[in-house]
Amino acid sequence: MRVVAIGGGHGLAALLEGLKAHAASDGPASPAIDLTAIVTVTDDGGSSGRLRREFDVLPPGDIRNCLVALSEDAALLASLFQYRFQAGRGLKGHSFGNLFLTALTQIMGNFPDAVKVSSEVLKIAGRIYPSTAARVSIEATLDDGTKVVGETRISRSRRRIRRIHLIPRHAPPLPAALAAIQEADVITFGPGSLFTSIVPNLLVDGIASAVRSSAAVKACFVNLMWQPGETTRFRASDHIRAIHQHAGGKFLDYAVVNLRPILPAIRKRYARQSAMPVENDLDAIFKMGLKVMAANLAQQSGKIRHDPSAAAAVVVKLAQEARRRKNVTEPRP
Repeated sequence: MRVVAIGGGHGLAALLEGLKAHAASDGPASPAIDLTAIVTVTDDGGSSGRLRREFDVLPPGDIRNCLVALSEDAALLASLFQYRFQAGRGLKGHSFGNLFLTALTQIMGNFPDAVKVSSEVLKIAGRIYPSTAARVSIEATLDDGTKVVGETRISRSRRRIRRIHLIPRHAPPLPAALAAIQEADVITFGPGSLFTSIVPNLLVDGIASAVRSSAAVKACFVNLMWQPGETTRFRASDHIRAIHQHAGGKFLDYAVVNLRPILPAIRKRYARQSAMPVENDLDAIFKMGLKVMAANLAQQSGKIRHDPSAAAAVVVKLAQEARRRKNVTEPRP
């Protein structure tokens, strides 16, 4: 079963961590999946932003997280690749994994080849592609008409986002990423920051049209909580609507939503940061022509995150449904 996971940030890495167990499976109860991650490359903050400016490379942070999530020895690599230097002129604040990918980019001559070689060295359970090899940034138009450029500044804004654009407007996709989309049984979006991790991938030339023309089941993992400013007061249907708006039309088949109530103590702590649980307005989603997959997805250990195993189980169910659908529609030889 072929799964393509599109997104970025910690949300995508969490989903990949859960899917890795299924990618390695060979039992009849949990058939193996062929896994591809397509990752946004618009980060301009922290270590990734510094390397991007100083070495003119694509930001490695989101790719690094995906490599760790899919690596054969995740425990060792999490310690090594996520290690962040606490001192040293020019080193302080950088993670080892970001430096590794930057150095390999200089050696290989381009970022996609550096990611490919890293994937082979680390023996990851799948493939990872940046959504584009072009140096791109994002520009947000806010509800008051103000334009804000750069992922970091957009994330810090506290006004509602009306629209996101790429700078430059046209960025070519990787052919391998388009091929994976066309061959997929399931294509997932998220979990992750709606406007800075998910939507930018759909703005790369050819990605949205490839998703729309693919016969795959397309599903969006609705975020668990508001992201202050970026998705304040967003309901589940608002997430779906924003994705369709930026993709130029409807293509999602499923909204994947959380059933597990957020613990009162954690909910109260998030409320102090102007973040509340996303409302699952299921009637509105059904009226948009989507189906809903609901499960206990919230992991509540300190921070509220999607549980990797629970999220992966949903994807496997969708992939099995896609295969059954495909077997029914394909003519027998």
